Amino acid sequence: MRKNAFRALLLAFSLGATGLLSACGGDNTAAPGATDKAAATNETTASAAQTVTISFFHWRGEDVPAFKPIIEQFEKENPGIKVEMQTMPSDQYQTTAQAKISDGSAGDVFTSFPGAQFEVFAKAGLFTDLTGQPFLSNFNPALIEAGAKDGKQLAVPYQLVYNDPIYNVKLFQKYGLEPPKDWDGFLALCAKLKENGIIPIAFAGADIGPGQFMNTMVMNNLPSPDALAKIETGEEKLTNDWWVKTLGQFKELNDKGYFQPNALGTKDAAAGALFIQEKAAMLASGSYQLAQNKQQNPNLEQKLLAPITVPADEAKYEGIHTSTFLLAVNSKSSHPKEAEKFLEFLSRKDIAGQYANATGQNVTVKDVKYTSPELQTVSEWSTKKTLFQPRFTITNADIQKAVTSSIQSVLGGKSPEDAAKEAQAIADQQIGH
Repeated sequence: MRKNAFRALLLAFSLGATGLLSACGGDNTAAPGATDKAAATNETTASAAQTVTISFFHWRGEDVPAFKPIIEQFEKENPGIKVEMQTMPSDQYQTTAQAKISDGSAGDVFTSFPGAQFEVFAKAGLFTDLTGQPFLSNFNPALIEAGAKDGKQLAVPYQLVYNDPIYNVKLFQKYGLEPPKDWDGFLALCAKLKENGIIPIAFAGADIGPGQFMNTMVMNNLPSPDALAKIETGEEKLTNDWWVKTLGQFKELNDKGYFQPNALGTKDAAAGALFIQEKAAMLASGSYQLAQNKQQNPNLEQKLLAPITVPADEAKYEGIHTSTFLLAVNSKSSHPKEAEKFLEFLSRKDIAGQYANATGQNVTVKDVKYTSPELQTVSEWSTKKTLFQPRFTITNADIQKAVTSSIQSVLGGKSPEDAAKEAQAIADQQIGH
């Protein structure tokens, strides 16, 4: 009995020791395949740690489908860089983008409008100086001047836009109309359209309309190409004849019913819808909207025209051009090299061509091949006599706002003279007069 009990005790001890050793060994012995999984996890973690994410911040939400494959190509070519795209509507971008860019919450690569917004960003020190970057040679030098200041290239305009109203070619043909060569002809064209139940001009008076349409309306009234810029120096005044005349012509179009009802309360999307639905024969916007219109109404046939506000023999310009959508690298960015690499990628002619043809936007990059019908339609404007957008020659945002607000004032019932006086009073405050 004692021997049996002793053997049982030894057996129990032996089994316990084996279990203990087995348990201790479990900390150092991996299950089959565990080593490979751990190595893979460590490798993924290391890879993630090396990946840099940059923000691309702009206002053209309609371009997101075009930018997505471009970003995918960039990330494939640069596996250590991820690009997150952020957008907001253009009117909000002009008022709130600076705060996001300044605090670094958006925009390692960001965009700027030329003129007032560019000046504000420059004064805030938000631009990284791009002077001397090799990729600048990819651009047409004459078309990127809007991004230069004090001898430095702070940003590069990517788009070449013609800020001329769009017209419905088939409607014009239906009523035997052609783009007019003087103001009387433009008024007669509008009268003919109205007589036939067609809205002559879809006008977004509540937001972008005044800032867009003013350019073609004032271009041949200007005493000099830089007259609006001279408002800031006091050399010109908004109460001078050329601006009062322009406001009077806006009032004439409105009073004769050549804009849609409640033009002052109409926003961009609603004005665009009138044109897309072929209720309006012209849309007071620009070439940037051609592709979007076509997507929503594939049957549209569109071209550009500009109202000539003077007798034909006094016309100096046929239309307006703007180099805009200025690409820049944020001086507050934690990843400036990666941001510059993305900007360089966008400047390649094959990538710029891909963007242009997908969005219907002309670009400032050299030697790009255009294949979309919209771009081929616009190409004829490259040989016309066009003026750089006058509104963007105003670098003071408050004065620029006063100018566009004076248009809204005459649509609201004020006389051109009174609206001009109010605008000039704001300009005087800004320049200290």
